[in-house]
Amino acid sequence: MDCTIRWQPDAGMAFIAETGSGHLLTMDGAADGGGRNLAPRPMETVLAGTGGCAAYDVVLILKRGRHEVTGCEVRLQAERAATDPKVFTRIRMHFVVRGRGLSEAAVARAVALSHDKYCSASAMLAKTAQIDTSFEIVAA
Repeated sequence: MDCTIRWQPDAGMAFIAETGSGHLLTMDGAADGGGRNLAPRPMETVLAGTGGCAAYDVVLILKRGRHEVTGCEVRLQAERAATDPKVFTRIRMHFVVRGRGLSEAAVARAVALSHDKYCSASAMLAKTAQIDTSFEIVAA
């Protein structure tokens, strides 16, 4: 996996990431750090990537189990260390899974498998952060 990050000097502390798959992602800093607040902070993108990784797993596990999943959203809340490096120390992931006839057991299993086995992003962050998961099911 490759990624190139390019600083955009005319935009203060903005950076453009070009992924190996050819996609672009803009990041920026807060005004008090020289940024212009035009894009997510780099650590916000780490948190978003972790949520995306976990949601991908949950949907894929449910689909492979032939469950009628029609939607999945993950709400993340993170706490960071007070001093540098300001690593994540706690992350709460709440999944809202939509579908027809979804059982609590199937969704609980999908969330647990993502957390315990498949999500590389949360596995890395678990080295410094306590990760708590919860879920709710919404009938479609």
